[in-house]
Amino acid sequence: MNAHLFFGPLRWLRQPSAKQSTAQKEELQVVHNHMIKDMQKRFSDSPVKILLLGTAESGKTTIFKQMRILHINGFTDDERRDRIPEIYQNIHDSIHQLVLQMSLLGLDFGSCTSERSADYILSLPGGAPEYMNEEYCDHVMTLWNDVGIRACYDRSNEFPLLDSAKYFLDNFVRISDCEYIPSTEDILHSRKITTGISQITFRVPVPKSLGGGEQEFRMYDVGGQRDQRNKWIQVFEGIQAVLFLVSCSEFDQNLREDPNQNRLEEALKLFRRVWQNRFLASAGLIVFINKYDIMERKIRAGKHIVDYFPEYEEFCKRPQQDNCFDECDWTKMFIKQKLVDITQEPFKRHSRNNSDLITSERECYYHFTVATDTRCIREVFSDVQKMILSENMAGSGLF
Repeated sequence: MNAHLFFGPLRWLRQPSAKQSTAQKEELQVVHNHMIKDMQKRFSDSPVKILLLGTAESGKTTIFKQMRILHINGFTDDERRDRIPEIYQNIHDSIHQLVLQMSLLGLDFGSCTSERSADYILSLPGGAPEYMNEEYCDHVMTLWNDVGIRACYDRSNEFPLLDSAKYFLDNFVRISDCEYIPSTEDILHSRKITTGISQITFRVPVPKSLGGGEQEFRMYDVGGQRDQRNKWIQVFEGIQAVLFLVSCSEFDQNLREDPNQNRLEEALKLFRRVWQNRFLASAGLIVFINKYDIMERKIRAGKHIVDYFPEYEEFCKRPQQDNCFDECDWTKMFIKQKLVDITQEPFKRHSRNNSDLITSERECYYHFTVATDTRCIREVFSDVQKMILSENMAGSGLF
């Protein structure tokens, strides 16, 4: 589409007519192009601010890492080595938690050797070893190959366990090598509790259809634990887009900080608060329904969302929805519909001055994602970038 057809503020500038001389046409076109470039420059000079929100372990920090991989050339070898203690700690926390839960779940180890390895792990302090010595590695491998520990892992929705536990334990031999340097995938799977506020700045190409050039993005990551949410207000000002993450795989899990609260239910409650928040009313809202790969594995292993959300049964009685062919598809659509229903609730009136918020139409965009899959995030975020740029240009009068 030609620029003069899509930048609204320039509509007053009539296009050259057939009756005008060639000189007049050229003069008008020069003025027209100059104004477009000037407006585009003023817009591109202002960074687009994106805020990552969601509950703990929803995948916010993984998206943050993906932006670095996609737009800032990833990680240097030194930065990769700096992640080793974090990955070691993830492994240690995972095997320690599995051993600890064995007796609590009434499960037995498959051998006396595994029992001795369990005693060894429980005798260690909470911190991971600085390096993977042979004794430690032998005990971890013995335990991970134990039928009792595997049965415990199959019930990991009943206790807090890192989503990446299986990934790291399956790759333990490679990771325990003395010359180990974390791969990009290792870094994406590693987890460290986010506290405070982190920021990343990157530039992305602007499609020619939106004027071309580059646009600066600033993304903010904040802790998702309940005790971290009071810090969110600090970064609300000037936010153009909120990227809200919901982990759809957590339908059968409870919060670490509140064992009686279902994680997915907590995410839906938090989404309602974000959607209704008057300080974010002018920000575009994009939802990443994340970790659908883990959700699908759970369903194929015999877990069912209806056991935790009884209303799912009624939902499935609706006319067949597009692309719903099995329980995985229906579960994804059920969770999305939960979010859509929240956006259709009436806004709560916070003051006399926000009546426009209550009556105004507002859109929310949804994407199913796997945050650890760089190709998936590249494709989805490309669409998100275009949507944000289009929305912000429209809001700035460039459409």
